[in-house]
Amino acid sequence: MTKDTWQYSRSRSKSEKFLEGAIDLHVHPGPHLISSPRSTDPIKTAIEARDAGMRAFAIMDVFNMSVGTAWMVMQVVEGIEVYGGIILNTVFGGMNPRAVKTAVHYGSGARFLTFGAHSTFYQADKEGRFEDGKWILLKDKYPKFVTEELSRCIRIPEGEPGEELTEILEVIAANPQMYMETGHVSVAEAFRLIELAKRFGIKKVVVSNAVVENFTDADMQKAINSGAVIERLLAAHTHTTPIPKTHYYTEPEYRAMDEGLQSTTVGGVAKVAEQIRKFGADHFMIGTDFGVYTLPTPVEGFREFIACLMDLGLTDEEIRKVSSINPGRLVDLND
Repeated sequence: MTKDTWQYSRSRSKSEKFLEGAIDLHVHPGPHLISSPRSTDPIKTAIEARDAGMRAFAIMDVFNMSVGTAWMVMQVVEGIEVYGGIILNTVFGGMNPRAVKTAVHYGSGARFLTFGAHSTFYQADKEGRFEDGKWILLKDKYPKFVTEELSRCIRIPEGEPGEELTEILEVIAANPQMYMETGHVSVAEAFRLIELAKRFGIKKVVVSNAVVENFTDADMQKAINSGAVIERLLAAHTHTTPIPKTHYYTEPEYRAMDEGLQSTTVGGVAKVAEQIRKFGADHFMIGTDFGVYTLPTPVEGFREFIACLMDLGLTDEEIRKVSSINPGRLVDLND
């Protein structure tokens, strides 16, 4: 038995080594709602990531454009790139071109735009929880949820884009340092965004993990053929998935299952590894979506994701592509 066999191919130190040069473009440190505590803050995350050898990470904030936070972190933590952007949730009124234009010129400048997280119609329309063993939808139990939240949520129209969506797409196209992420929309809406990106000349498109969870193999191949990057996140495959958490709503009565899911996702990390092997590592990037206090810190979560992919047989080259090279292309960090 030689030392290069499978029995000797994995170790904690090797998973830590993969963090050198890695990039996590989906991190949710604080600040956050008081009802949804964080495991860390942006400055602590930057220090931990830098000390682990990571090249960069992006701050996702569902309540504010994160470009100001990213700018502040970069003033006090040297040796790592920190990116911010904007998620078009209902705190911005949904499809809001003024918010997007402001994000481009504020703080460190937006490097990404996401078409809503919890504040998409597709997401909020199915958000709910179990009560007395029965699944209830927030929209059915709380009429105010429909008028105050659901009515303001992002929807990607069929046919021609409206004036607001057109203006937003023009802003992204005029700022090639940005990448466009689909957000928590439906599969059909995601493909409409991909087509619109092509029409408006947007070069960098990411299909959000929330969309990919609903993909068929044919959908996956279609998205890959379009040139989009496929995002796969660890948070969707942890013990926290079926736990009701207040991620977005300030009202206690709107407490819902994470992502509106009634149970854990199908296939877990093993399915992610299978997809990367089947469709090719060139088309995927991994991230954590970590930050909530029931999970490890994002940096440790990233190492754990890498370690899982090592156990599942991905090659060193495949892991480097999905953890460093491919996200590096989106933020123009590769040589």
